[in-house]
Amino acid sequence: MKKTILLIHTGGTISMHVNEESGAVVPKETNPLIVESKKLRQYADIVELDAFNLPSPHMTPIEMLKLKNLILEAISKQKIDGIVITHGTDTLEETAYFLDLTTNLEIPIVLTGAMRSSNELGADGVYNLVEAMRVAVSEDAKNKGVLVVMNDEIHAAANVTKTSTSNVGTFQSPQYGPLGLITKTMIHFHHAPLQKQYVEVSTIEKKVALFKVYAGMEADLLLSAIDSGYHGVVLEGLGQGNVPPAVVTGIQALLDHQIPVVLVSRCFNGIAQGVYGYEGGGKMLEDMGVIYAPGISGQKARLKLLIGLNQVHSPIEVAHFF
Repeated sequence: MKKTILLIHTGGTISMHVNEESGAVVPKETNPLIVESKKLRQYADIVELDAFNLPSPHMTPIEMLKLKNLILEAISKQKIDGIVITHGTDTLEETAYFLDLTTNLEIPIVLTGAMRSSNELGADGVYNLVEAMRVAVSEDAKNKGVLVVMNDEIHAAANVTKTSTSNVGTFQSPQYGPLGLITKTMIHFHHAPLQKQYVEVSTIEKKVALFKVYAGMEADLLLSAIDSGYHGVVLEGLGQGNVPPAVVTGIQALLDHQIPVVLVSRCFNGIAQGVYGYEGGGKMLEDMGVIYAPGISGQKARLKLLIGLNQVHSPIEVAHFF
């Protein structure tokens, strides 16, 4: 018996085309992937929904929450064996991680996209969509959290990131590698995530800012987050999690206003931790009350803090959450 897959379209390059006159890649009024349903029906019965038709830089946590609610509504109405979501690549990893933290489902949720639009030479959208469908119907894809499928690889939402502006092999999981591979004949998982976190959210009202730390950075940007009403701040620190001395006063001001400060490293590999004891060093920041988020990027730490601060029940204990 065929499985039933919920296929949700959100827009992005995978649903765009190149305008022959201007050369610009632009959205189409009709999603070109709709006509590919026949190719997908050899793998599963398809329930198809157009959630949005947005370029991925237009996606916000509000749309991510709507997408989560759409999924929960759909599976409450009929038996769904897996979910495939087409998405623009610029923010695909963020939507994947948002769904990973805010859903708690056994069935696979698989996101995919394209680096080349539908009428470009070597368009990869349909190929990636078929591969995502094959993963979604695989029994081995269950209970592995939200997955990202691109270019014959399967990645965990927590680890995957876009590493190239235009290469079709852009999605990688630095330090961790993919969870599995896709061949012409099989779906092969060679490892799985060790743990899964879940937070119940119904609204996104609080705000979290993200700043990349750089040589000579001052405290003024951090102070502006207080004036602008932010409820949390994430810093992409230097090395193992350090900041210039001038930034320390800004961090202290945030903490004095009961605004949590989470620190990650701007490096691709390794983890942030409190090691150095000089002014602005990680050990000093840790002693001040800065929270380290090992193993995730700045954009994902921002989403994680945002989700935690907006959870339905009592406020999270931030240090434990990270």
